[in-house]
Amino acid sequence: MLTKVIGVANQKGGVGKTTTAVNLGSSLALMGRRVLLIDLDPQANASSGLGIIPNKLKKHIYHVMLGNLALDDIILNTKVKGFAVAPSSTDLFGVEVELTDHPLRERIIARSISRLTPTFDYIIIDCPPSLGILTINGLTAATKLLIPVQCEYYALEGLGSLLNTFSRIKKRLNPWLGIEGFLLTMFDPRTRLSHDIAKDLRLHFNSKVFNTIIPRNIKLSEAPSYGLPVCLYDVSSKGAQHYLLLAKEIMEKERL
Repeated sequence: MLTKVIGVANQKGGVGKTTTAVNLGSSLALMGRRVLLIDLDPQANASSGLGIIPNKLKKHIYHVMLGNLALDDIILNTKVKGFAVAPSSTDLFGVEVELTDHPLRERIIARSISRLTPTFDYIIIDCPPSLGILTINGLTAATKLLIPVQCEYYALEGLGSLLNTFSRIKKRLNPWLGIEGFLLTMFDPRTRLSHDIAKDLRLHFNSKVFNTIIPRNIKLSEAPSYGLPVCLYDVSSKGAQHYLLLAKEIMEKERL
């Protein structure tokens, strides 16, 4: 199969974006797929959640963005077989200013992916919670956009801006970009609010909403502090099982 590049994005913070990038990637790898996670978020939470200490790295995605290194040069293996990561660093916070005069600054990640030596079935890009140059790079490189939406107040707030950005990137930079789906996260079946938001999202976006819903789960919150994806921290937990279901749902789309 051709490599599928999934950008995980939502400019609203705290929606389970990085949790999704890490745990979807590890779940796909558990199912025998070769997966690369590119951490484009300057907070580097995906990297630290996989047991990497960003401030101790000498090579990371910042150097790729500046053109000093290739993606091949910075890729690290994780504790999940078949799952690799291109780690981030807080150095990335200043990259937008440093790239002001770069003639192809929106396409740096896309061009880096095209030069990769190892072959991956899936590349997952964890975009920062903003719509700046890093997210634009992620979506210009992606073939699909996955949007986590948390089941809390103001869940749909800001989706309009993200979808406008999606449309502009599709029109001007990446005509191949499609929507993989909207993923309901932090779902609490005991609250009416969670059910109302799920209903509203399905009403607005219909079949673009994943059948899989990610529940609120303490194991999902605990796993990053141990530097592990939830499938290694506690594979029997609801969080791990639901991300495995999400991975299956995405893989089944390839067969249609």
